[in-house]
Amino acid sequence: MEDSHASARTTGLGAQLLRRKPVDDIVTDSGRGEGGALRRTLGLRQLTMISVGATLGTGIFVVLGEAVPLAGPAVALAFVFAGITALLSALSYAELAGMIPVAGSSYSYAYATLGELVAWICGWCLILEYGVSVAAVAVGWGQYVNELLRLTLGVALPDALSAPPGDGGVVNLPAAVVVVLAMVALLGGAKESARVNSAMVLIKTVTLVLFCALAFAAVRDGNFSPFLPLGLGGVSAAGAKVFFSYIGFDAASTAGAEARAPQRDLPRAIMLSLGVVTVLYCLVSLAAVGAMHWTRFAGTEAALSKVLGGHAGSVLLSVGAVVAVASVVLAVLYGQTRVLFAMSRDGLVPKLFSRVNPRTGVPSANTVIVAGFIAVLAAVVPLGDLADATSIGTLFAFALVNVAVLVLRRTRPDLPRTFRAPFAPVTPILGVASCGWMMASLAAPTWIAFGGWMLVGLVVYFAYGRRHSALAHRCATQVTEDNDSPVVS
Repeated sequence: MEDSHASARTTGLGAQLLRRKPVDDIVTDSGRGEGGALRRTLGLRQLTMISVGATLGTGIFVVLGEAVPLAGPAVALAFVFAGITALLSALSYAELAGMIPVAGSSYSYAYATLGELVAWICGWCLILEYGVSVAAVAVGWGQYVNELLRLTLGVALPDALSAPPGDGGVVNLPAAVVVVLAMVALLGGAKESARVNSAMVLIKTVTLVLFCALAFAAVRDGNFSPFLPLGLGGVSAAGAKVFFSYIGFDAASTAGAEARAPQRDLPRAIMLSLGVVTVLYCLVSLAAVGAMHWTRFAGTEAALSKVLGGHAGSVLLSVGAVVAVASVVLAVLYGQTRVLFAMSRDGLVPKLFSRVNPRTGVPSANTVIVAGFIAVLAAVVPLGDLADATSIGTLFAFALVNVAVLVLRRTRPDLPRTFRAPFAPVTPILGVASCGWMMASLAAPTWIAFGGWMLVGLVVYFAYGRRHSALAHRCATQVTEDNDSPVVS
């Protein structure tokens, strides 16, 4: 720890950008904001539900139509492959979450190991991942609501009120509404919003289990033959496609400052949520290709509804999709506010974002500002390639978490670890490699959008964050005290 302080007190630009916040200070500062502190009210069940809620959403409802034509009946293997890839990073998240149980997730882990600039970049990636993905998911929610209205009432919202200007509408009203509803739930307090999220997670899980029961009853053995019509290459391509259905399992790590027993429960919640989601994905994909021949999935957006067929099946899946997407909006919006809370506490974004409401114990201004911005984004902006950039931002953050495990294993082997990633350093290295491989598979427009976002982030950091860094002020104070100390000869 002394070495970290000593290096941070160096005045050179390079040393300033690489200054690390000691782990002990990160833990001590955790949950403390302007005017109060976050409340520790969440147990293992709520933490697990936050991660399941952020993960189990639009992916499984729409991804089969894109993944099955690539892998055929072996699409379940693609989910297993993607799940193993996610597991490599989940193991690192579990180790760090138990060791550094704070609100900032991978941003805080990077601050302790790789320095302030890398931490800022990581936090900026998380803002992209959470913020833009919430807007993109909210846009999809409007489409599911329209489908449910059509099936149950025979009506639908006009395009002018259900699509942004670039897509032939005026404003996407449902997209803005679901973000505002999530904001209201979050303003009630972490424990209260966790209850709402748990109820929605239960509903969408039951929906998928019912789908499996109905689809398995209609399975035909011939639909599984040949099992690998496009070979292992097809399974690999489908795995890259469905990997993004796993994004969100890290959401529990953003709740570190509000968990009752974070060192014990955070690692368990991360691993449990990933296990639950993987099992559901594999069961749903097996049931789907067993009930409908894989060649019929091409070009199908609502693949699960097509598998069940009939009015009742379509209504069931539409209800599940509406609840699933709303749950994702709630859980991911929660994560976004907590990452900004941690960055604000460190002075890298304005202190307003870490101001805690003394009555509810939540960062109210933070929640309102973020929800308002995302609601407008979802309502009026066609997201296009920018939405795809959330994937590359997520993978970059995952890679940094794996690197952070390697660094802390070497620099702070003395820190207590309630969970240790097995087979380290092999698993973290494989985690970095798998994230790099996934990033390399993304298209050029995604890289361009990501590069533009990073440039904006660097401008913000050098214009505001570097000058207002709490760690910089702390180090400067320490330097002054050292210089004022009498010299003993």
